[in-house]
Amino acid sequence: MRILLVLLTLMALNMQNALAEPQKWVTSWIASVQGPYPTGNPSAQPNMRVVFPSPQTGASNQSFRLMVKPDIWGKKTRIRLSNAFGTQPVTFNDVYVGLQLASAELVPDTNHAITFKSKKSVTVPAGESVWSDPVDLAFVTPANQKLLDGRKLAVSFYIPETSGPMTWHAKALTTSYLTAPGAGSQTQHASETNFPYTTASWFFLDAVDMKAPTDTKVVVAFGDSITDGTASTMNGDDRWPDVLARRLRHEYGNKVVVLNAGIGGNQIAGPAEYSASSPFAGGPASLMRLDRDVLSLSGVSTLIWLEGINDFSKNGQASAETVITQLSNGVKRLNAAGIRVIGATVGSALGSTSAAHGFPQQDEKRQALNNFIRHSKLFVGVIDFDVITLDPTTGEMRPEYVPDSTVGGLGDKLHPNRAGYHAMGDAIDLRLVAGSTQVKR
Repeated sequence: MRILLVLLTLMALNMQNALAEPQKWVTSWIASVQGPYPTGNPSAQPNMRVVFPSPQTGASNQSFRLMVKPDIWGKKTRIRLSNAFGTQPVTFNDVYVGLQLASAELVPDTNHAITFKSKKSVTVPAGESVWSDPVDLAFVTPANQKLLDGRKLAVSFYIPETSGPMTWHAKALTTSYLTAPGAGSQTQHASETNFPYTTASWFFLDAVDMKAPTDTKVVVAFGDSITDGTASTMNGDDRWPDVLARRLRHEYGNKVVVLNAGIGGNQIAGPAEYSASSPFAGGPASLMRLDRDVLSLSGVSTLIWLEGINDFSKNGQASAETVITQLSNGVKRLNAAGIRVIGATVGSALGSTSAAHGFPQQDEKRQALNNFIRHSKLFVGVIDFDVITLDPTTGEMRPEYVPDSTVGGLGDKLHPNRAGYHAMGDAIDLRLVAGSTQVKR
């Protein structure tokens, strides 16, 4: 009888495995890299001189605990570490992933070591990146999937030697945690006391994958600071891509992922070159970063492209024709890779208090770009953010979207605040973004 019960149990397990939903790697979080530190446009950044006394030296015998919010969770994950804008190899030791409790504290028993080709240490050459081995997340179960929505994954790593110039993403709008130089490896500890310093940026980490059903779709929000979230709330996760992601999850469950590939100050047509020795605060031009920030990711099916205002600023000074040509070239590259592209119109910067923005010639070029986006057959559809954020009586941003939500103050009439980003994310046609994805039951 016992043998029969064992056989029936084994048969049931085999049937369960056979019927299990096929899975694939899906990128669930990204941070488009730039650098080297401190080149960029961070928001609400603490003074970093104690933590990184010399940008050329970078990190030295110290630990990082970076907080990131996966758009979906899976039972297996892997991470990508980037040294794209470094000038020397960087060694990472004692790499862990765990579930944030609060601050730098982790939920007990969730911190798991990650390996690289079965080793606990990896050295990443200058200009390159590396994926980790997969690791099981035991705390991800069917019973608590919904409770994990919005929770943050803590990625901890130790740099035992001097890193040199650091690849980073300046505008995280999320608090992460650091040790002082010389503090040694602290990554295995769950306590917040081991990470006394904070940063509003992400360093070295640029992607997190999760195993997900094969029909899961990945949408990339691609653009500049208005996608990166300037003037939204710190740790609020209320950029327009965040709002879109929550709406899609409500409608389709975990079948659609939204990734934020914004970089503050980014341009479509410029700069002409970008490297560790020749950096630019806005990061590499959009076409320079398509391979790394979109095409190298797992499972990307759709991209929403919102960009152009910086090209027409006093720092960019590109013509509308040049930007349209470069945008068209980028869309064609994405289409060739099987990625559908949705165009998004650019909002007004008229009257901006930013010295580089707000003049009439910029607005004329912006309107020419928007006219192209609205009528071009390159795109599978258009999201008209300009209409959402424009005050038609002044030609400027709607006044209720101007006051800054990050640090307070009057705002700059360039970046929408939390209310503006919510209006943008709420106005998007979910069917256009999700394609043929089925509504959840």
